[in-house]
Parts: sequence; structure tokens; C-alpha cells
Amino acid sequence: MENFDSSQLLKLAKYRMPFGKYEGHLLIDLPEPYVVWFASKGFPKGELGTMLATVYEIKLNGLEHLFDPLREEPRKKAVEKKKFTAVKF
Repeated sequence: MENFDSSQLLKLAKYRMPFGKYEGHLLIDLPEPYVVWFASKGFPKGELGTMLATVYEIKLNGLEHLFDPLREEPRKKAVEKKKFTAVKF
């Protein structure tokens, strides 16, 4: 990422998917397989494509956690842990 402006990271922390199954989700929270699919098919043109390509690189390197301090709302956990109660026999 040549000439990368740090303000782009701040913008990326708030950028939401404008269409599709994940419309309204933060790009950084898109499922990795969805972002990988875009990478294999080709990213959209323009700013969205640039942002998705950046998200791809971030996810590829496991750096999503770096966005936690930049979030306006806490990250939603992908899977809620269920509480199990002991069964007595």
C-alpha cells in the first residue's frame, strides 16, 4: 500500500457495505469467505473496491483486532457461547 494515508483507516472503521446480503455491515466485520470471494472474482471499481481490497489484506494478516479501538460500537461476536447446565442422572 504505497502512499497510504492513516485517515483511510479511520474511514474504513466506519465504512458500511452498501448492497447485498451484508448491506449495512461494517466492511471490517464482513465474513472472511465473502471478502475472499470478492478477491477471486474481482473487487468493485472505485472507493468500495479499494476499501474491500484493504479489508482483504487486513483479514489475510489477522489484523482485524487493530480496529477495535476505532469502533463506535463494540464488535459483535460471531457466535454466542451457550451456557450448559449439568444434567444429573
